Amino acid sequence: MSAFTWSAVVLTCQHKDSVYAFHRELQLRQRGGSLGAGTMLLTVQDRQEPLGSGGATLNALLVAAEHLSARAGHTVVTADVLDEAHILILHTGRDFPWSSCSRAFSWLPAENPATATALGVEAPVCCLDALVRCLTQQVCPGSPPGVWVCSTDMMFSIPDNFALSWDGFSGVLAVALPGDVSYAADHGVYLSDRAGHIRDIIYKGSREQIRQALMHDGKVPLVSGPVFFSSSAAEKLLQTHVTPPLDGCTYLGLDSGAPPLRLSLFLDVLKCLCRDESEEDPAGSGAPAFGPQGATLRRGRMELRRILRGTPLTLAYVPGGRYDYMTLSGKRHVLRLTSDPTRGHALSHIQVAGAVSAGARVINSVLEGIVTVATGAVVQHCHLQGPLRVPSGCLLSGLEASTSPDVRRLVLGDDLIVQGHRIELGDLKLTVYTAMGGLDDLELSCDAEGASFLNVPWRVIFSRTGIRPEDLWAPGEGGSLLEARLFPALRPRGGGVGVAGGVAWLLGGTGSVRHWREAWRLSLKEVLALTHQEAELRWRETLLFLAGRKRTRDALTRRSDVCVLPSFRAAVLAGQQGALLDLLDTIAAGSGGEQGEEPRSEQSRDDGDVNAPVSEEAQTGVSARCLSCIADVLTCWAEAEGGGGLRSGPSANENWSAAYFLLEKGDVKGGVEALAAQRAHWLSRPDLLVRAARHYEGAAQVLLRRAVMSSQTFADVGRGQLPPLEQWHEVECPARIDLAGGWSDTPPLAFEYGGCVTNVAVKIDGRRPIGARARRIKEPRLLLVSRSGGEDSAIVTETLCETLDHLRDYCQPNAPGALLKAACVCADVASPSSQDPLGRQLTARWSGGLELHGWSALPTGSGLGTSSILAGALLAAIYAATGRSYTGDALVHAVLHLEQVLTTGGGWQDQVGGLEGGLKVGRSRARLPLRVAVERLRPPDGFTEALEQRLLLVYTGKTRLARNLLQDVVRSWYSRLPAMVRNLQGLVSNAEDCARACLDGCLTSLGRCLDRSWRHKKRMAPGCEPASVRVMMEALGPLVLGQSLAGAGGGGFLCLLTRRPAQKDAVLQVLARTPGLGDYSVHTVQVDVDGLTVLQPV
Repeated sequence: MSAFTWSAVVLTCQHKDSVYAFHRELQLRQRGGSLGAGTMLLTVQDRQEPLGSGGATLNALLVAAEHLSARAGHTVVTADVLDEAHILILHTGRDFPWSSCSRAFSWLPAENPATATALGVEAPVCCLDALVRCLTQQVCPGSPPGVWVCSTDMMFSIPDNFALSWDGFSGVLAVALPGDVSYAADHGVYLSDRAGHIRDIIYKGSREQIRQALMHDGKVPLVSGPVFFSSSAAEKLLQTHVTPPLDGCTYLGLDSGAPPLRLSLFLDVLKCLCRDESEEDPAGSGAPAFGPQGATLRRGRMELRRILRGTPLTLAYVPGGRYDYMTLSGKRHVLRLTSDPTRGHALSHIQVAGAVSAGARVINSVLEGIVTVATGAVVQHCHLQGPLRVPSGCLLSGLEASTSPDVRRLVLGDDLIVQGHRIELGDLKLTVYTAMGGLDDLELSCDAEGASFLNVPWRVIFSRTGIRPEDLWAPGEGGSLLEARLFPALRPRGGGVGVAGGVAWLLGGTGSVRHWREAWRLSLKEVLALTHQEAELRWRETLLFLAGRKRTRDALTRRSDVCVLPSFRAAVLAGQQGALLDLLDTIAAGSGGEQGEEPRSEQSRDDGDVNAPVSEEAQTGVSARCLSCIADVLTCWAEAEGGGGLRSGPSANENWSAAYFLLEKGDVKGGVEALAAQRAHWLSRPDLLVRAARHYEGAAQVLLRRAVMSSQTFADVGRGQLPPLEQWHEVECPARIDLAGGWSDTPPLAFEYGGCVTNVAVKIDGRRPIGARARRIKEPRLLLVSRSGGEDSAIVTETLCETLDHLRDYCQPNAPGALLKAACVCADVASPSSQDPLGRQLTARWSGGLELHGWSALPTGSGLGTSSILAGALLAAIYAATGRSYTGDALVHAVLHLEQVLTTGGGWQDQVGGLEGGLKVGRSRARLPLRVAVERLRPPDGFTEALEQRLLLVYTGKTRLARNLLQDVVRSWYSRLPAMVRNLQGLVSNAEDCARACLDGCLTSLGRCLDRSWRHKKRMAPGCEPASVRVMMEALGPLVLGQSLAGAGGGGFLCLLTRRPAQKDAVLQVLARTPGLGDYSVHTVQVDVDGLTVLQPV
């Protein structure tokens, strides 16, 4: 089934300023992908007089039809636009005391599921989001064109396996959730016949009436869920805007002077469709219809009955569904947020996580220092600085950091609610603070039994404070807590009232009733009506991105595996990228805090504080990741602006060279500042943003190389006597087959997570395919000879270096003889940065020059570790020709250093696999400097022979493009994509399993590890499996225990572990029968137990 998309989403609003503020919220969700890009977004203010859910629906439908008509090119409203439209109308309803921006935008302790894949945008999950997701993904798919109507004053869920049936449907469908008879007594229930047609709606009926609606599961269908109007039914409803008195529900009626008409969606609109409804007295059980207004209401119901006559009303009951109406109970709301054990904190920064109990919830907040939050307590939309304690059952909401000293002094007991509200009085903008008890009944009169304030009976409050009822309520008011003018907002000569001057005294702190009376005070009802919705939402957004930046800082400085990419996307979509880039610059330069952030006291630091000192090598790794993150931000910015091109590309524009130079010489702070200064010139267009991102990736590679070069400390080389001139020193090396764990050896993965690779050194068709030889020569020059195709190949590239200028391109991989030049430089044959000419250096050091040859019989991109093994062979030959000694461990780390000098990057498993003989497992720990430890595996007798009888290599004829693959993998790792982190964990675990399989001598287990290794490689670098290789592997599947492309994939050699020995001919036969494979060849493999072998000098 294709994804369900809305033609239009309409949100009705009670207050005028909500229209603009809530429309921006919908736009943010659309940019983030939770609403379709082509969906029309509308926010509609209800008429000033309450219209009820029915009237609001009629008005919203008219507005939606108008806009869809205009989009279709019509000049008047036409019902034809409803024929193919899917419209969603959401009602925000009345003010909600525990969320200043209505129930719809009340945050839940959950995060956007899309962030788990790193492909989405970090975003809150509000009641509206949960409803839209449930409707879009579960309830509405498959529905015909029409209009869905749903209130946001409740939440519901349905079983995963539930699906509505639309066969033969017409008219109106009411979706009902199950409830108990006792719960239904305060609500409404649908009474239906056996065919599912709704006979009646019983509202607050007797127990006997409600029991008539019992379903087969012993529950009753609550008047609760969404309602669907087919396009034909919606067309009839659209007629109401020209039908008095129903036109009083619409804005056109308002503009035409029609009196307002209050209608209920359920008790008026749906009620008149019920089969048991009386023709003479339609909707007789709805709202009272007495007096002049009652006559208008009766006429409205009669018109509805006439317009909708013949429209069937059907019940869709959802067994196993759940329904939660968001009442005014504070206690119930706190329980709603804390009772689900599967939910946790949402989009917050908690500096001392251990101070927050597992049963507490922190939502969109920043908690600095020791803020103790007890089980069952909630902190939402707050910036608090400890030390501070939040008791059980409490709710703190909307409190700024500046209130923390006053909040510390509050006399807080369990189940108290303290909130900050941003209100607007004309041009005056204030923050008003309120306090309530979670157990208080907001609508109960103060003289009623059980009435309380702050969970204390009113009579005790009056006695303790000296407050009188006439202080709180004007004559004729009902005396409810909701209407009690308790909360100081403004003093005649003192301005706004903070926490200390307002609710602190009500909670038992210092103050006096005289000062309290002097202030201009508001009731909670008035505070909610005066709430500045835009300011409230902006405050939440400010906190969201502040917390996001602090989590980013912690993730980077603590070198954690948290993915921050969804947070970057959210910041860019909200225009917050400037502050984010400033933070990343600061961390990259070596500081853990945000610019302008005050240092934290020792008391506020936790054990893992980001200000703890780190080594220079570790900071280099952190800085490299930061620069890659800046590239991510710039790319997200370009995408938000409409694109800009591919992320991968060149990064050598000379405008960035000064910054690169500083990084290369180790001035990280100066380099980062130079990068930021240059970046400022590249922010005006998407294409420039992408090009800047490429250069930040290039800068990250500079720092990555410096980090890996720290491994040179383990490349100890001893000095000895120079051998004779003209004496050849030759080494031979096997290739390597990586059995499991490849990619985990690649920096930065190898030193940020830790690597583990199991591989084997092999001869191919009985020969070692890689080698080098060197000799000292009389002439003070470097003669460098590369042979492709083997030692005796006629394909020769000869490079003569007679001056330092000839040597200086040693770090450019595509330069002639670059690998051999880099080997000479890294082996300290000569120094390109020396003031002495090349000839003088060679004469002084070696009494002459050097002739160096290197060769490989393997094709380019073989996947068998050729370049790294050849680098090791070249170094070994140079060391031998210049009278120096080395260990295998030193040679492995010297190759790591060489590849960074050459700027080709790469990991350590290739040289481990080819320079060390036999089966072995290499490991590197998650630390710098990067050090590799090699463990030689000792399998049972006969296993090595059985292995080499079953190992085959098939050359696929495809050339591997490892550099592109490497760039993508490093980028994904720096972003800490969750799939990448999980895959890396699996890679390392599989390598250990593979080592155990070898030690146990189990070929079957080894084959499974080989198969798993290939799956891991494909996840690591999507696109590394060419179509012809996939065909080849499928054809060979019946013959093998396991198979994988060698190295990074993308081409090169395919490694087979066959079920039976000596299967070369069988493999050739299968491949010959398989069309479309191109040029391939099959090769035998022999395990080389010696590894790098130094031949007798000649």
